[in-house]
Amino acid sequence: MVRGRISRLSVHDLRFPTSLEGHGSDAMHTDPDYSAAYVVLETDAEDGLKGCGLTFTLGKGTEVVVCAVNALAPHLLNKDLGDIVGDFRGFYRQLTSDGQLRWIGPEKGAVHLATAAVLNAVWDLWAKQEGKPLWKLLVDMDPRMLLSCIDFRYITDVLTEEEAYEILQKGQVGKKEREEQMQTQGYPAYTTSCAWLGYTDTRLTQLCSEALKDGWTRFKVKVGADLQDDIRRCRLIRNVIGPEKTLWLEPEFLWWLLSGSLCHDCMLGLCSRWPLCPGDLRPAARPVLGRPLRKGLSSQMMDANQRWDVPEAVEWMAKLAEFKPLWIEEPTCPDDILGHAAISKALAPLGIGVATGEQCHNRVIFKQLLQAKALQFLQIDSCRLGSVNENLSVLLMAKKFGVPVCPHAGGVGLCELVQHLIIFDFISVSASLKDRMCEYVDHLHEHFKYPVVIRKACYMPPKDAGYSTEMKEESVRQHQYPDGEVWKELLAAQGN
Repeated sequence: MVRGRISRLSVHDLRFPTSLEGHGSDAMHTDPDYSAAYVVLETDAEDGLKGCGLTFTLGKGTEVVVCAVNALAPHLLNKDLGDIVGDFRGFYRQLTSDGQLRWIGPEKGAVHLATAAVLNAVWDLWAKQEGKPLWKLLVDMDPRMLLSCIDFRYITDVLTEEEAYEILQKGQVGKKEREEQMQTQGYPAYTTSCAWLGYTDTRLTQLCSEALKDGWTRFKVKVGADLQDDIRRCRLIRNVIGPEKTLWLEPEFLWWLLSGSLCHDCMLGLCSRWPLCPGDLRPAARPVLGRPLRKGLSSQMMDANQRWDVPEAVEWMAKLAEFKPLWIEEPTCPDDILGHAAISKALAPLGIGVATGEQCHNRVIFKQLLQAKALQFLQIDSCRLGSVNENLSVLLMAKKFGVPVCPHAGGVGLCELVQHLIIFDFISVSASLKDRMCEYVDHLHEHFKYPVVIRKACYMPPKDAGYSTEMKEESVRQHQYPDGEVWKELLAAQGN
């Protein structure tokens, strides 16, 4: 039961000095200090529950987002939480359509990052009051209620509310089984932690070797600064992780294999009923352990972080094609829809897809990327778009266009948040794990009260109520910028 009036909103500028060890470094962001504008909502309800939300930044500029959060605060203070979630579409539009604030957007930039932080806190509070992890709140929600949280303005030319409803209704079939599957097996992940651009060859090799021992088979490498260095590093990684193509068994495929419930077409990867196929009753069609299996995804992805012009991206990737990457991520400016389309078309004969999304401003950019066939892998971000509300619209558009969603994660809390969205997507929207995985970065989870749980390179569904956004009070105190203990020591050492 949703209850309480929002009585207080506080926002903190939190920064972690990850640049000191090269964590998060890429071709465009060489010295990131992983940071967050961290929002806490309090209500007058007797339960004492707080809603915690954040958006991700890289250090400088976090103070700008904090200012934007404070500018949005009047839209929340003294509002009844029940009124907000009861007309969530209207409240979302109220935040994004402030007659003055939208001029420094609209629905993009610092003000949209602030919108994400604020709404993430609202969703966390709602889920906590319902006693459910956010993914479960979404899975259990009536389709009409869920759709009432989405602002369909600007996207009805590709997805109407009725079309979205039909998608969710179709997703009801097999939903219970998919939820059970997530509970036992989790959602497949890939790691970016091993191959930051600022890591030495020794460290890169060591981390890849350790990750293999821990069960990781899917790796992403940062590229784009120097071609010869890229070739050397990609070759080094391939030598560590194995051949150009590795066998990747989707978790549900392995389960069906071991249980003896695959039809012949499932074995070939051609079954239209996958993953809900009831199996083939003919004994001859039952799978046999040791039988040749379909080859899966390439185990290596590449990420240029917007470094190249369009012709440069095509030329550069042609020279990296020998390493058989599944995709090149953010090959050019994230706003260049037609540029991404040109790159996608040029790289298709090489078997290289294009992935993007972590810096797509809003649902309209995703709409156009899908319309232009400019990406083969869509990467939602839990803190770039307007929180759960806007991400839901993108998940539904991706389903309609048949494009797999492989979320961006990492940073401060992004893994904690986006796991809820992608688990919901599998259970209620996409109903498939084909060509799908979620990014994982092994940094800063220790600062969260409910950190992610990874088992056998898969995200296990969170069990605690909320959006997994709540940080430990001690971490907040120590990393507040510039007055926290961590920053006082660092700034003093730097003579500032």
